[in-house]
Amino acid sequence: MRLKTKIFGMLLIVFSSLYTQENSSEVPMIPMVPMIPATPNEKVDDITNKKRVLEKVSTIMGKMEADIIVPMEIISDVDIKALVIDDENLEIPFDIEFNKKPDIKNYYSLNFSSTQLDIDDDGIIDTEIFSPKFVNERVTKDNYVKITGKNISKEGTHKKRVYITVEVRE
Repeated sequence: MRLKTKIFGMLLIVFSSLYTQENSSEVPMIPMVPMIPATPNEKVDDITNKKRVLEKVSTIMGKMEADIIVPMEIISDVDIKALVIDDENLEIPFDIEFNKKPDIKNYYSLNFSSTQLDIDDDGIIDTEIFSPKFVNERVTKDNYVKITGKNISKEGTHKKRVYITVEVRE
């Protein structure tokens, strides 16, 4: 018996290697049998650890429908770099992209963690963020950052991080 299984295994290896040399791009596929959930015939009680035989076990098929609502999310990062010379005032536009177009007009709005910034930490507000009150398109294009150069007193590279969230009108 062992000799037959060894010979069969060797023949299988030889035939499979011959097949792969001829048609290396195609692999034979065996159709899968659909999975049927196993039904238990005993139940173990958690408290007493005793087994009891189940009288009837059946598999039922059910249909379910659900309404799924995908929330509005910001999918773009905004990175603003600007060079301010002396008392120059700059208005830098930027776009914010969302994962979908709002399904309700004048319902979603943007909330910035801070709209007035002191970019150089000298105590004077020198940067402001402006945005429309409501989000009605997939890409909001009317956003801009206004930098007032006369309020910046320290030279150098300044970085600030502002977080943006999408809020709903209540």
